[in-house]
Amino acid sequence: MEMMSLETQLSKNAYPGRGIVIGKSADGKYAVTAYFIMGRSENSRNRVFVEDGEGIRTQAFDPAKLSDPSLIIYAPVRVLGNKTIVTNGDQTDTIYELMDKQQTFEQSLRTREFEPDAPNFTPRISGVMHVENGNYNYAMSILKSNNGNPASCNRYTFAYENPQDGEGRFIHTYMSDGDPLPSFEGEPEWVKIEGDIDTFTNMIWNNLNEENKVSLFVRYIDIATGEYETRIINKNK
Repeated sequence: MEMMSLETQLSKNAYPGRGIVIGKSADGKYAVTAYFIMGRSENSRNRVFVEDGEGIRTQAFDPAKLSDPSLIIYAPVRVLGNKTIVTNGDQTDTIYELMDKQQTFEQSLRTREFEPDAPNFTPRISGVMHVENGNYNYAMSILKSNNGNPASCNRYTFAYENPQDGEGRFIHTYMSDGDPLPSFEGEPEWVKIEGDIDTFTNMIWNNLNEENKVSLFVRYIDIATGEYETRIINKNK
């Protein structure tokens, strides 16, 4: 597999949908994650990220225009002890609750499948970062229909031990724009992680399609201390 430029991967795809990046800063000090949402409909675009405890949640920017809260209002990020959970739906809560009961990341997601939004059957993408005592590892998952057939759910989990400096993985819901939208294929893309939190945040935001981008969350977690910094950018202001 060839390491890719995250900047290029974002700029060349007008509609990757929702995306998760997880990796490690180039200086080796930080566990890095980013989560973004995009939208084509007025309902999907009518959202912002707001902080919620140690995590975030989505919220309607204009409540009067919210036509259907299902699938678009959820907590993308929650923190369970030394674990940071990042997903594109309410499976964040499922992972949080079941891992709190000593089930694994993969076991937790066995109880869920892709979104029921025919004909797209949007994949559920998820990640969990484990930072403890100077050690860091992470895992990512995608649950998707069987090539557009909702009769089967295909489940993939990818685990990354001892992540290398300046490297990350990028998974997103769609390969490109389309009707129906084509689900992500293959293992998470191997991408470069460059710059401090502000440089990284701005790079992602500036390379997401201007018309379709909605919100972005970025967090840098100090691997030595567990302390973190967060950035949130919302198109709606």
